[in-house]
Amino acid sequence: MAGDDPGTSVHFRLQIDGIDLGDWSGCDGLGCEVELEQYQEGGNNEFVWQLPSRLRYSNVTLTRPLTRETAKVSSYLAQLPSGVRRGTAQIAALRPDLAMLVQWGLADVVLVRWSGPSFDPNRSEVASESIELAYHGFLEVGG
Repeated sequence: MAGDDPGTSVHFRLQIDGIDLGDWSGCDGLGCEVELEQYQEGGNNEFVWQLPSRLRYSNVTLTRPLTRETAKVSSYLAQLPSGVRRGTAQIAALRPDLAMLVQWGLADVVLVRWSGPSFDPNRSEVASESIELAYHGFLEVGG
């Protein structure tokens, strides 16, 4: 039943426009929601119509402790002042043996936030970073 492993100890690999931004330990917010408009039909007192109108995609945030791969993000951020443009991204969930569990392709991606570590000598915490992406849809990706 190795093929049915539920994907414990998963980490995530991020690429934006083919640029490898390394492996991340956490991924939060990946998803979409169908917005509904309610319509009250005259003479119908049994229910209110709920009509699908548009899709809303939540921002996705990836987090990790600082590693040597942080330099990849720094290089990517250094390119942003020359122009922010929408691109594509791939987020792959990987098992500890680096076998891909699943992959998502994101359309019209914009990096909206990068947060670096906070250093406080009074607290013993792992220095971490996060990156937040906005997107407008999913792309079909190969397995």
